[in-house]
Amino acid sequence: MASLTGVPMILFPAIDLKNGQCVRLRQGDMGQVTLFNADPADQAAKFASSGAEWLHLIDLDGAFAGQPVNAGAVEAILNTVKIPCQLGGGIRDLARIEDWLLKGIARVILGTAALKKPELVKGAARVFPGRVAVGIDAKQGRVAVEGWAETSDIRALDLALRFEDAGVAAIIYTDIDRDGLLQGVNAEATADLAARLTIPVIASGGVAGPEDLGRLKAVLPRSRAAGGGIAGVIAGRALYDGRLDLKSAITQLKAA
Repeated sequence: MASLTGVPMILFPAIDLKNGQCVRLRQGDMGQVTLFNADPADQAAKFASSGAEWLHLIDLDGAFAGQPVNAGAVEAILNTVKIPCQLGGGIRDLARIEDWLLKGIARVILGTAALKKPELVKGAARVFPGRVAVGIDAKQGRVAVEGWAETSDIRALDLALRFEDAGVAAIIYTDIDRDGLLQGVNAEATADLAARLTIPVIASGGVAGPEDLGRLKAVLPRSRAAGGGIAGVIAGRALYDGRLDLKSAITQLKAA
């Protein structure tokens, strides 16, 4: 993702894991869970057969526990599909990062560690270039951590700027206020963030249908002001509910 000029955005279907199953939450609330597939590997295979180029995996239980909880489900996915997968949730030390990369995860996502252990993120990005992403989850513009259970006083942009020269592969920016609600992606805020960074940004939270992909494409030129730009978008509930057709969405993003 070094140069993004003329490069279409990548659509990342999301597989959120809780109790070994594929679920979606409302605004990160573990008490508001919708089960979509009891077999995450089966769901991954369906996404891959529909043309997905990447998968976005989150160990929800692990994010709260501070260590992997749904490792079995993740490994089953890796054994089922050949497309690259990025994984976040409960990854808090270098040994765990290396373990997941050796098991076949293409890119790890560090969220809580980015705020609480920035040197870990920078060190991991040096040791594993191109394979470490920073997950920034924002609630009203402020960074939330520990599975969104805590909100800090740090602005999303300020945290992202700390990693400008660290060599991270991407910033995954999630608007918690919209996540899982199908209220529309926050295209403007995502573009504003991306325009200040040389690191590519992946949008997440609130994608409700094709119109949101259109809104992201509309702000794409502005988002690339500093060279990073919006490199992709994560979609979850809209894919499961049928509001967004994966094949059509991929075609839409690739169209000029």
